[in-house]
Amino acid sequence: MSTFCMVLTSARGATPAKIIEALLSKQLAACIQSMPVRSHYVWQGVLRDEAEELLIIKAKLADWLDVEQAIRAVHDYDTPEILRFDIDAGSESYLEWMTKVTR
Repeated sequence: MSTFCMVLTSARGATPAKIIEALLSKQLAACIQSMPVRSHYVWQGVLRDEAEELLIIKAKLADWLDVEQAIRAVHDYDTPEILRFDIDAGSESYLEWMTKVTR
């Protein structure tokens, strides 16, 4: 069984910084990587092409519901992307570090 997970979310404007601060200040994430992306999708019947920031969040699986809730609390989208990917294996030293820096 997995102990850790990665969570992906995307946002724009000031929202990525709010998500990062919310998760790290509550020790819900060990590390969050951010990168600019272009998202292409259909929303309410309209084809969209948006500049966003993709967040890759490394967290404990036991904290998944709190991570999701913290993202939703500060996200400004009606239906934010919040996807969880369980980590089945990884560098032992990195996973140990994740354990130390999260609650």
